[in-house]
Amino acid sequence: MSLIPDHPYLVSEAGGSLIITVPQLLTVNEADAFRSFLEERLNGAEGLKRLILDCAQTRMIDSSGVGSLVMLLRRCNQAGLAMELWSVNDQLKLALSLAGLDQMLTLVDGSDAITQSTLDAVPERGSLTHPSVRCWPKRVIDVVGSGIGLVITALLFIPIAIAIRSEGKGPILFSQTRCGLMGRRFRLWKFRSMVTDAEALKHTVTNQASGAIFKNENDPRITRVGRFLRRTSLDELPQFWNVFIGDMSLIGTRPPTPDEVEIYNVPEWRRFDVRPGLSGEWQVYGRSKVTSFEDIIELDLRYQRRWSFSYDLRLIVRTFRVLLSKQSGAM
Repeated sequence: MSLIPDHPYLVSEAGGSLIITVPQLLTVNEADAFRSFLEERLNGAEGLKRLILDCAQTRMIDSSGVGSLVMLLRRCNQAGLAMELWSVNDQLKLALSLAGLDQMLTLVDGSDAITQSTLDAVPERGSLTHPSVRCWPKRVIDVVGSGIGLVITALLFIPIAIAIRSEGKGPILFSQTRCGLMGRRFRLWKFRSMVTDAEALKHTVTNQASGAIFKNENDPRITRVGRFLRRTSLDELPQFWNVFIGDMSLIGTRPPTPDEVEIYNVPEWRRFDVRPGLSGEWQVYGRSKVTSFEDIIELDLRYQRRWSFSYDLRLIVRTFRVLLSKQSGAM
């Protein structure tokens, strides 16, 4: 085992395996530096069969840390390397489970690669999740609010379905894969507001947004009924089901698509520290007028910094004001 100059990582190679210790804190800056170091190391490596990350010292990981592991796993898959995690503690297992990575990575409980002497000065590990995720009153409001929303959805389902079908055949509901807490993927539901072959026609539409998002205010794929549904936010009613089962919250961050996440850098994974929301700062303070990826990230991170239960309640009230003033737009 050797210590690489300018990098606080213990590294060893044996039998076609590269073994590297994971930092004590795998958060924004540490995660980005660790990923960069490993990718550089893998670029110059030959004859490797697997990458082993020893997590014996790791005491804190957030969504940025999870993002770095996702990027490393993608890099290993491209290079034909197996990626394993050793000495995985309960907190890390929880983070991997939330992100769905526990089914994609090989996890090994024991490790002889690191002694315990370096752990004596390590502080108690912090909490894995953002306070909003651990706030039970917020979850109660989510369940009660989404329950009421589902009742409203049931009452309006038939007239909305008839309106959608009046413009041609196709499904009433539209589902799309989005990324939620810790980057875990889930199916987001809406009333269909576009033509049935919208995804196939996407390349024909100009993207008016910048960065890792796609927007067009006059998207020709949106149907006449769909424009009304989006203008009134009725297309989003089925998302109350996502809130009810815990994939989303009434108030949170904007849920991105996997295509957006594919081009994220590690720091941008911080938005996954909280559950995505049916509404949030991007809805109240900008919504469809926000076309910059950087602005969306800033709104999401600002919500995390400002969060309190009372702040959520204020955003719920402001969401109703936006809807009543007819200044809403599509997610």
